[in-house]
Amino acid sequence: MGTTRFSGPIKAGNIPDTYQDSDGNTITQNVGFVVMGQSAVIDIIGADATTTVAQIPANSQIVDVILNVTTVANDSGTSVVNVGTAADPNAFLSAVNVEALATTHGTLDAEATDVGSSDISVIASYDGQNGDGTTGAATVTVLYLQNNNLS
Repeated sequence: MGTTRFSGPIKAGNIPDTYQDSDGNTITQNVGFVVMGQSAVIDIIGADATTTVAQIPANSQIVDVILNVTTVANDSGTSVVNVGTAADPNAFLSAVNVEALATTHGTLDAEATDVGSSDISVIASYDGQNGDGTTGAATVTVLYLQNNNLS
């Protein structure tokens, strides 16, 4: 299947502005931003690994960060994943255990509300305590509203 690319942002809805109709009824705007998503499979086998998950455009609003563990990590010690930025490595997910099947939604802080005037990279970091794990599979997904600019 082919893909189509837009520079965005993409909005959908058929009433761009709130107005009064001829009967005096208020018709409310229903146009909103389309939720965008970027995902990456992250490395959770062995020792430490870092994966760039997404490049989020400037002025966007991150609405969710999701870690989905589909095959557990089997390090003999602890196995955790942090998801954040270079400046704040656990901004969205902090020390999530990946030795259990689970789907975990992030806690969003100021960086998520408005990513600012420059694009940001969302990074997932894996830490296998003893570095001896031989299994593990996980995906991180970042959902965002492009150019929502809440600053």
